[in-house]
Amino acid sequence: MSYSLDFQPGLDWARTQDQADPLKTFRDEFCIPPHGNDAQVYLCGNSLGLQPQATRQALLDELDDWGRLAVEAHFRGRHPWMPYHSFVRDNLAGLVGAQPGEVVAMNSLSANLHLMLVSFYRPTTTRNAILLEKRAFPSDQYALQSQVRFHGHDPATALIELDGDEANGVISLDAIARALDEHGERIAVVLLPGVQYLTGQIFDLKAITALAHAKGCIVGFDLAHAVGNVPVDLHDSGCDFAVWCHYKYVNSGPGAVAGCFVHERHARSELPRFAGWWGHDQSTRFQMGPQFVPTTGADGWQLSNPPILALAPLRVSLEIFHRAGIRRLREKSLALTAYLAWAIQREVPQLIDILTPAEPQRRGSQLSLRVKGPRDAGRALFEHLSEQGIVGDWREPDVIRVAPTALYNRFDDAWTLVEAMKAFARA
Repeated sequence: MSYSLDFQPGLDWARTQDQADPLKTFRDEFCIPPHGNDAQVYLCGNSLGLQPQATRQALLDELDDWGRLAVEAHFRGRHPWMPYHSFVRDNLAGLVGAQPGEVVAMNSLSANLHLMLVSFYRPTTTRNAILLEKRAFPSDQYALQSQVRFHGHDPATALIELDGDEANGVISLDAIARALDEHGERIAVVLLPGVQYLTGQIFDLKAITALAHAKGCIVGFDLAHAVGNVPVDLHDSGCDFAVWCHYKYVNSGPGAVAGCFVHERHARSELPRFAGWWGHDQSTRFQMGPQFVPTTGADGWQLSNPPILALAPLRVSLEIFHRAGIRRLREKSLALTAYLAWAIQREVPQLIDILTPAEPQRRGSQLSLRVKGPRDAGRALFEHLSEQGIVGDWREPDVIRVAPTALYNRFDDAWTLVEAMKAFARA
């Protein structure tokens, strides 16, 4: 499969590319919100993914089994509830490049981050720092601050915030290496994103892991903006743990159950953890013994019964990803995002600065845009686009994020956005 990079302006060219797109039928599997008599141009999958058409029936099936079978649905439902989390395991592992025993769907991202830090952040007097990026998503900042304080350390000295050394806050691998050279002996955990939420920059998980492990650091990643967006190849990266959500690019609904990865080398470890009965060894779980014996692998970090009504949408979405293939989606994403960047720079260079790295391999589906001009110009453009049925995402103080998502966005959507920007610039 290949997409033309010989870009041309206009809807005719864009629609020709859409007609030739081998992934075009996946758009029909999603509910596209309306705007008047037309469909929205929905470019906000980096914030909340669209609902798959099959999700409604999947939820109705579980509700029907609950009503029809009650407790027996644990064993006799169409998708029996007792092993339900195993129904998402293989496709989830395929999506994130892991072995099935290394992943589990549970809780929320921030809850999973705390659970991972209980096990992997083991500060000592001399090694108690955590390395993160300066503009980390606030929930990560809050979680890390609270963990540091919980262990009796001061976030002012135990949190090392890595500032961008390239334009627009982009962080180079060299900057990470320099920070590890300077602070490595006192860093307990490196926690960086797979894709930075504000700039859209991709981080090289394998390279970062190698650098940090060489300094004796544990390595974890927040993949909220990476999973379903770009291949992450977690097992081969060698990282110790990772956490992510499923409501963005993985289209599993608001507040969807999240995901967690623990590398297989920790599968049978004696790491301390906060325990719950669903993480107990499956062969003896229902003997209700007083001594916790963890299940091997990521499942051993579970606390409670799987949330069936939250897992059903994830099961549906992961089946779509399994059929589409994350690497095929990445190929389309590279072309689609490059086309949007090209069109913006060609048609409205006087209006927009693109903050996301220009090199296609250093970005995912998201472009972060800053409007030139008066301070309120960005908000004005954002509201103008919304009135036209073009949905992006506003981030204070002045960033518009748009994400042409490979599963359901088109080249047509990209050109329509640029035409709306041109109209705003003329007004």
